[in-house]
Amino acid sequence: MTEATMSRPGAARGLGLIVKRELGVYFRSRSGYIIASLVLLVTGLLFNVDAVGSSSKYSADVLADFFKDASGVMMFGAAFLSMRLIAEERQSGTLPLLLGSSLTEGEIILAKFLSAWVFLVVMITISVYMPLLIFVRGKVSIGHIFSGYLGLYLLGAAVTAIGTFGSAIAKSQVVAVIIGGAITVVLLLVWMLARVVDGSLGDVFGQLALWDKHFTPFMRGTIALPDILYYLSITAFFLVLARNSLESRRWSS
Repeated sequence: MTEATMSRPGAARGLGLIVKRELGVYFRSRSGYIIASLVLLVTGLLFNVDAVGSSSKYSADVLADFFKDASGVMMFGAAFLSMRLIAEERQSGTLPLLLGSSLTEGEIILAKFLSAWVFLVVMITISVYMPLLIFVRGKVSIGHIFSGYLGLYLLGAAVTAIGTFGSAIAKSQVVAVIIGGAITVVLLLVWMLARVVDGSLGDVFGQLALWDKHFTPFMRGTIALPDILYYLSITAFFLVLARNSLESRRWSS
C-alpha cells in the first residue's frame, strides 16, 4: 500500500472493501472452487507419480519435482483467476462506477490483484500436506519446503500481475486469459533464446526468463535475493502497465 493511499482519508478502507468483495466472489462462486479443485487435483496426481512411481529417487528430488509440477499447474490457475478482475467489470458495465469511486486507478488495480493473489496463496498453501507426506518414508528439510513455497508465492504473484494486465486491456474474460497466457508463455520460453544467443544478449534473455533461472533455485531449496527481486520487479512492472491502461481508458471514455 502506497504512502499516498495511507494519507488519503477512506482510501485504505475503500481498497480493503474491494479486496474483501473480490475474495468473497472467489470463495462463494463455483468457478473459484472449480479452479482450486482442479489445481489441487492435478498437483496431487503429479505428486503421486513422482513419489510413488519412482522409488529410486532421493526425497529431496521428489520434493523438487513436486515444486516443479506445482509451479506449472499454479500458473494455469493464476491465469484463470486473474482474467475476470477488470474484464468482468467492463462486461457487466460496472467499470465506470468503479472508476468513479474515490480510489485511484493504481489502488483499484492493487486491490484487484491482491484479492486474486491472496486466494491463490490460500490455494497453494492447502497443498502443503503433499510434501509433508514425504516424511512418512523419507526425510527433507523444512527449509527446502519453505523455499519452494516462497518461490511458488512469488511466481504466482508475477503471473497474477500479468493476468491483471491482460484483464485491464481486454474487453472480455476470454481475451484477457489469452493475452495473459500469451505473455506468460513468451516469458517462460525466453530461456530458449538464451541457449542460442551468445554474449551479453544471451545473458539478458536468461535473466528475463520467468521460470528457468529464477524458480529453479527455490525448487532446489535455495533462496537468493536476486530471484526475489526479479519476481517482485515483474509483478510491479505489469501492475504499473495495468494501472496505466486503466488510466488511459478513463480519459478516453
